[in-house]
Amino acid sequence: MKRNRFNLMVLLLFTYSMYSIAQLSTQIVRGTVIDNSSNFPLPYATIVILNSNPLKSATADESGNFTIQSVPLGRFDIKVSMVGYEPFIIREMVVSAAKETFLAVNLKESSTMLKDVVVRPNVNKEQPLNQMSSVSARMLSVDEATRYAGGFDDPARLASSFAGVASNNGDNGISVRGNHPKFLQWKMEGVEIPSPNHFADLSTFGGGALTAMSSQLLANSDFLTGAFPAEYGNALSGVFDIFMRNGNNKKMENTFQVGIIGIDAASEGPFRKNGKSSYLFNYRYSTLGLLMPLMPKTTDGITYQDLSFKLNFPTKKAGIFSIWGIGLIDHSGAAEKTDSTKWFYDSDKENQDANQFMAASGVTHKYLINNKMYLKTNLVASVNGVNFNIERLIDTITLTPYSQINNKSWNFVLSSFINTKYNARHTNKTGFVLTGLMYDVLLQKSLVQYTPLQTLVDENGFSSLISGYTNSSIEISRNLLLNIGINSQLFTLNNNYTVEPRIGLKWKVGDLQSFSFAYGLHSRLERINYYYTKDITHNNNLYNKNLDFSKAHHLVMSYDRNIGEHIHFKAETYYQMLYNIPAVADSSFSFINLQADWFFNHQLQNTGKGQNYGLDLSLEKYLSNGYYYMLNSSLFNSKYKGGDNVWRNTRYNRKYLINFLIGKEWQVGAGRQNVLSANLRISYQGGDWYSPVNITQSILKKSVVYDETNAFSKQLSPSVLAHFTMSYKVNKKNKAQEFALKMLNITQQKDFYGYKYNYKSKSIEENSKVIFIPNISYKIEF
Repeated sequence: MKRNRFNLMVLLLFTYSMYSIAQLSTQIVRGTVIDNSSNFPLPYATIVILNSNPLKSATADESGNFTIQSVPLGRFDIKVSMVGYEPFIIREMVVSAAKETFLAVNLKESSTMLKDVVVRPNVNKEQPLNQMSSVSARMLSVDEATRYAGGFDDPARLASSFAGVASNNGDNGISVRGNHPKFLQWKMEGVEIPSPNHFADLSTFGGGALTAMSSQLLANSDFLTGAFPAEYGNALSGVFDIFMRNGNNKKMENTFQVGIIGIDAASEGPFRKNGKSSYLFNYRYSTLGLLMPLMPKTTDGITYQDLSFKLNFPTKKAGIFSIWGIGLIDHSGAAEKTDSTKWFYDSDKENQDANQFMAASGVTHKYLINNKMYLKTNLVASVNGVNFNIERLIDTITLTPYSQINNKSWNFVLSSFINTKYNARHTNKTGFVLTGLMYDVLLQKSLVQYTPLQTLVDENGFSSLISGYTNSSIEISRNLLLNIGINSQLFTLNNNYTVEPRIGLKWKVGDLQSFSFAYGLHSRLERINYYYTKDITHNNNLYNKNLDFSKAHHLVMSYDRNIGEHIHFKAETYYQMLYNIPAVADSSFSFINLQADWFFNHQLQNTGKGQNYGLDLSLEKYLSNGYYYMLNSSLFNSKYKGGDNVWRNTRYNRKYLINFLIGKEWQVGAGRQNVLSANLRISYQGGDWYSPVNITQSILKKSVVYDETNAFSKQLSPSVLAHFTMSYKVNKKNKAQEFALKMLNITQQKDFYGYKYNYKSKSIEENSKVIFIPNISYKIEF
């Protein structure tokens, strides 16, 4: 009897095991293959999943589309090849149970046909999407934004992992190679948009808390940090060139996530069965209410939400139309304390209320003229606004206005370019950008405490920024590539213009290493309110209306080397000479160091200068055998010269940056289909510079007075930042669940916001805050 029971148990276990194996999930991998210069579909390309067993492969059809059925779950490398084209490898492709994997593959045509020569495949991780970028450009991977510790599904926080890029936890301002965050440009679908950061420009211009761009919706994009190609105008330090992916046009797929900081919902699918059109949207709502015990007191009442979407409509003969958009709404505030015994600082007796919004939406049309040319056109409207009011208590019951920011701006953009592939060696992109700038700005402040508000800016109107460019990529030989172009801009408010040459060279030394060189002249406009600053002491004259573009020469030299199949080394040295920077005569002041000073009302002149030079080093191992790592460092110097003609440290001259990232994935569970992941990032960076406080004057005036004669002569201590992420993903048939813990700033590093006057102790105190965010979340994909 016991033997029969034992045999029955063995039989049941065997049956269950066979059933479990039979239930192991697989997924579909689909995609398109196109020529990277002409964007024309490439039929009959071969697609192979390299580390699959048995080997999975497919051949693209006449429209360049391919489908691979029954692909096991996990991470794979995919190789795409075609006669007459250089082979291409996509690293770290994720196949999960809930969503089909879609790949957009661009192949480069070989300019020479060499017999008996093995051409090393191009690898997507080693190069940017924009092939006209010679140096200082990196692809932003959606997978990395999700996986890297500190990324928080945010491309801005992901970028701070790279060499030459620094940021703080609190304001998320991206300082590229010592430059101010406000010199950075954000582009969506090829068009400049307002900063997509939540709570943008409150603590520093160009910064914020978190971008409104969710990794649920983004496609792989580019991040550029110097010597940009000619198509990039109105950018001085760096460019986020962001694109949205298309939704799945075969089946509906949904994602829902809930965590300590809020909820996130996304959906995509076809408009109708067997159609080619698709939709994709993502909505997030967040409140920091659950984190209040861990946050600074000034974060009370913070809520934010954002929405992104893309609708894609391919047609048979008229090309591809897409409608896309992104928007955010933020609120923050703090109530005054009516008990005067608790008035330690000015903020204690202030009622603060801030409401912000930003939106951008556009229609994009892409038309293949023939197999050598295509035309792409964008019509975009964007808006952003800040309504920030502060009132102060005179006594325990009477509030009086202290400041008011009511800033709204609308941009209307028409951009178009034609891309022509003359032959395998020469491709040209030529286009224009017309931007209409409409604005309504009211800035008021009580310049002497408890006196009526004075109007510093009160303007509404319309102006334009007109830009044109042309850029060619010319393969001089199999190992030598030339990128050359020119960009020009005209600002119709004051008719100032700029003409900017760009050039880059890339020399391949064998298949494993290359040297690159690039030069570019770049420029950027200032915020519109500074052009309308009034001279309140002399007839309200607009003495800054003729401000010119801020400009910079960029010079970069780069060395790339592949060390084996999965390790990549890169070194870049650079020099940037900034000039035409707005400054105040006979003063240390320069816009290079400007923070969120909305009420600046001094006369400016384009006499300021700056220089940044340094060395960026990066060693990266791609994710293989279940682990990855990246070590990068930057040594640099950032100086500026204000209106007094004295060279000083800039605010962002940290001198050095070191980042180390490491992560490991374990395939666990039945059939090894579930994924346990752990990721760590440690950063060590020099401190920002600041101006010392004039203690005597500060105590006399009961407010902080800085010693601007010794501007930025003090440096904060170095900081150690650490971020940690752990997740467990359970894959089942047509469904995936993920449990995650993401911790930002586990070292409790403080962010420095200057100094403040303490009314009780009659002393000056440092204003520093710890931003520590632990987010526990649950996500389901189905």
